Amino acid sequence: MATDQYHEPPDELSQQVRSFARMILSLIEEGEAIDRYEQRISLEKDASARAIMRAAQKEEFKHFSMDLEWLLRKKPVWREIAQGVLFQDGDIVEHGADAEEEAH
Repeated sequence: MATDQYHEPPDELSQQVRSFARMILSLIEEGEAIDRYEQRISLEKDASARAIMRAAQKEEFKHFSMDLEWLLRKKPVWREIAQGVLFQDGDIVEHGADAEEEAH
């Protein structure tokens, strides 16, 4: 079993922590896939190839969002902070500072 995703001995971690670690890793991998498509799309000259890459990237957006939602459901304080930052107009850093300060 791969253990490079853990920072502590995996056999000492609860199943909940191990699932959380897997989902964090999945979120990272989806983010990396989104980035790869973004770079490929920016350089691709063939319109039909770009269209296929854009469609594939949209699927990665979905996967990233599903991973994030699962993680937010497991960590209510993370959800609380995210709600103070996401989908807000104005200064992102200010929203982040306010959300962190107000989080329980």
